Amino acid sequence: MDHFELRSSQPSVAIGPDVPEVRNVTIGELLSVAAATVPERVALIAGVADPSARRQWTYAGLYQESQRTARALLQRFKPGERIAVWAPNIPEWVVLQFGAAMAGLVLVTVNPGFRAHEAEYVLRQSRAAGIAVVGEFRGNPMRATVEAVAPNCQELREIIGFEDWEAFLATGDGTDVELPRVMPDDPVMIQYTSGTTGFPKGALLHHRGLANNAAHVFDRMGVADGVVWVASMPLFHTAGCGIGILGALSKRATQVLVEVFEPGLVLELIETYGANAMVGVPTMLIAMMEHPNFATTDLSSVRAICSGGSTVPAALVTAFEERLDATFTIIFGQTESSPVSSMTGPTDGIADKTRTIGGPMPHVEIKIVHPETGQTVEIGEVGEYCTRGYHVMHGYFELASATAAAIDAEGWLHTGDLCRMDERGYCTVEGRLKDMIIRGGENIYPRELEEMLFRHPTVGEVAVVGIPDDKWGEEVAAFIRPAPGKLIDRDELFAYMRENLAPHKTPRHWILVESFPLTGSGKIQKYKLRERWISGEVAPL
Repeated sequence: MDHFELRSSQPSVAIGPDVPEVRNVTIGELLSVAAATVPERVALIAGVADPSARRQWTYAGLYQESQRTARALLQRFKPGERIAVWAPNIPEWVVLQFGAAMAGLVLVTVNPGFRAHEAEYVLRQSRAAGIAVVGEFRGNPMRATVEAVAPNCQELREIIGFEDWEAFLATGDGTDVELPRVMPDDPVMIQYTSGTTGFPKGALLHHRGLANNAAHVFDRMGVADGVVWVASMPLFHTAGCGIGILGALSKRATQVLVEVFEPGLVLELIETYGANAMVGVPTMLIAMMEHPNFATTDLSSVRAICSGGSTVPAALVTAFEERLDATFTIIFGQTESSPVSSMTGPTDGIADKTRTIGGPMPHVEIKIVHPETGQTVEIGEVGEYCTRGYHVMHGYFELASATAAAIDAEGWLHTGDLCRMDERGYCTVEGRLKDMIIRGGENIYPRELEEMLFRHPTVGEVAVVGIPDDKWGEEVAAFIRPAPGKLIDRDELFAYMRENLAPHKTPRHWILVESFPLTGSGKIQKYKLRERWISGEVAPL
């Protein structure tokens, strides 16, 4: 990796390059500069299936509409308040992101797959004063859901429908509202990441962290100024609204926003617009490669592809680099770190791209520590991956104890990932201290599912485990001991979970057990359940 060198003499400690610089900038300032520099360049295209419905905005137009959004928001909210957004990848989502940033508001992102109790928790915990929402998405009645839970959300006073977006914008026209002064360290976003207690925690992110991290990812990918970028990651993820939206902004790119990932559509968009770069979790890239149009689509314009979120198969990297003559890079991090802390480079070999997560990002420190003592371990030893720098979140919103547990007194973010570092500062992921499951790039925390299943009358005891899967990286498996005198009905439990949780969290495999392997202190040994599945010792219902 020609632009990275280990800058620490300590064991298992690495410091990223000191270039490019960390800019003291806000998201609104970035958009303002782009609009002034390339006003007529197309900034955003709605990548929907129907070509006739593909709206587009120039940078000047996007900046103007974002300013309108900021003024309309300030008719209803005060700087520092939270406004949630619940929608798929629509252009108005992006406009709202920029408008809220200019208005000094904090955007709270909500997964479009969430059901009522999940959305209500986010709105209540974030103390959201408003929410912008679509009517429905993939059968999920989102507007009706918000109206149903609103009485339980005492601080929620405004519901803005995206179907009435133009009318909403018009409320700020002709006003003399002055946009507030926003600072780089001001909070700009809350993204929820579930915790081991089963209760999601809102990572409070700031302008400087998100803006610089996205730019540095694009720089390490080798993305050039003015490229066409296919944005296929969901916007409620930092990979979507952070790396994707803000990385493209840093390069004044033309961004083709994919409303809903569909491999055939993404292939068509790449060919139609001559796209040069994209980010996708391995599941997305595999779906594209397996699509019947992959072999016949003109993908010659693609120069850079980035992936992460789960293990990236060597065959996938090789196939894309050879088929497309494009460079492949791997990112690693978490929402709390804005989100990328380590990354491979375009010139790294296949072994590094598939077995390691590369070296630290610019101006980012990483170290590997003993999980119990906190002492830095020797090179090659396994320990907890920690990171420190401009990119670390302010903390979990109004959760002081959780913040203190995640960020120590010296500013190190403890990720819960078990890694080992080599002499170059490259790390390999060996496992997780937490029980988090990564399915197709989506983080799933077993405790939330276990608590839901425990409430079902037929379930006596349950352990939710991630098991290996060729397509998704990991799949969700529920090991269940029935309640006395009860029978387990797989279809009943499946329907019960789908009614209460987002679809991707619903267990795919259901395994009956008479008892669980336990530690001396009575805790279930989940790794043994995983081993039993891998060995074929247990079979699903």
